[in-house]
Amino acid sequence: MSESNVVTLKSTEEQQDLIIQSPASGLCLQGSLRVPGDKSISHRALMLGAIAQGETIIKGLLLGEDPRSTAACFRALGAEISELNTEEVRVRGIGLGQLQEPVDVLNAGNSGTTMRLMLGLLASHPGLFFTVTGDSSLRSRPMSRVVKPLQQMGAQIWGRQGNSLAPLAIQGTLLKPIHYHSPIASAQVKSCILLAGLMTEGQTTVTEPALSRDHSERMLKAFGAQLSIDPETNSVTITGQAHLQGQNVIVPGDISSAAFWLVAGAIVPGSELCIENVGVNPTRTGILEALSMMGADIELENQREVAGEPVADLRVRYGKLKACEIAGNLIPRLIDEIPILAVAAVFAQGTTVIKDAAELRVKESDRIAVMASELNRMGAKVTELPDGLEITGGTPLKGAEVNSHTDHRIAMSLAIAALNATGTTTIHGAEAAAISYPDFFESLIKIIK
Repeated sequence: MSESNVVTLKSTEEQQDLIIQSPASGLCLQGSLRVPGDKSISHRALMLGAIAQGETIIKGLLLGEDPRSTAACFRALGAEISELNTEEVRVRGIGLGQLQEPVDVLNAGNSGTTMRLMLGLLASHPGLFFTVTGDSSLRSRPMSRVVKPLQQMGAQIWGRQGNSLAPLAIQGTLLKPIHYHSPIASAQVKSCILLAGLMTEGQTTVTEPALSRDHSERMLKAFGAQLSIDPETNSVTITGQAHLQGQNVIVPGDISSAAFWLVAGAIVPGSELCIENVGVNPTRTGILEALSMMGADIELENQREVAGEPVADLRVRYGKLKACEIAGNLIPRLIDEIPILAVAAVFAQGTTVIKDAAELRVKESDRIAVMASELNRMGAKVTELPDGLEITGGTPLKGAEVNSHTDHRIAMSLAIAALNATGTTTIHGAEAAAISYPDFFESLIKIIK
């Protein structure tokens, strides 16, 4: 058990509970901290390192459960990957088109990124057979969004409910290039098709309705792929049969993880935090724009570029927030941050509307339904919309028993909300935070004053 005057972690055989007792005099948050490496970049560095020639050295890798699932899968596919640590991970690649047929089922755990991106590579290896599964949550998440375009390329994939749910069986085959017009702005869909396009003869293009995060494009270019981007049409084209060469990759801090501290600093009176070394890729900074619309006091300091990715230190100070509308093309750039933005909206004056975010219903949990129900348990006024939330701010929160629903972003969002609630809040299933932020609770204890 680890504890402070405010935060207690209580573990049982079944789960871990986080208990937050807000003192009568209130609390504030002060100090500097670093967040784990960016999850999206960590996945892609492991995958591209595995299929490149030579050695890839990764520094700052996220040590959460999701990247561990990616590493385990690609070890089973023939790549040599050293023990994972933040200092240095070495990946000895096997070369494009040289994945080996595994002797067992590939398990992506809880990681949708692992499964969806990996499918593009597996489907494009002629003559090899693969089976992919995940935990109970991942087995309920839709895979048709990548299976259908892969089938247009000629892929042979079978799964439950019309080939839409894992476990999935894949018979590798020679794929043909396509121009895919994606109905949704999704970096996972885009990346899956681009990775499949690496093995085709010709050019594969993905066009999206709005811009999604571009980590795959940046890293594919760095590893030697031929890639062209048309920003006017949100299109990316990759030329197949590329020669990928191992690289040195420095993973910046994950802005999705930094988002919890940005909101915490903005809503807890008297707080000032500096989150160091955070990736501020323009396709990921929707959280900064949304908080700016709400009036949050956030400064970007020490802006620089590290290994092709823009990085900055983010300083946040407490201030009064106001309601806003979060919708449209902003949504793909902050989709993972909506649970913690909902917490910010609870403490903003007025009614905040979040819409065009139906994607949240098929994440690790139905994040729309879960955030509404759990925040309402604490006294908030949150209404579910088909594609988002309507949140009337300004109502004081009170401690309650809430549940993470085994979703890491829900667990951490509720912890931040509890800092501003009177009384005791118990978050059941808090261990889910380890999926993307293994040291979240230790970092929280460190900054409470």
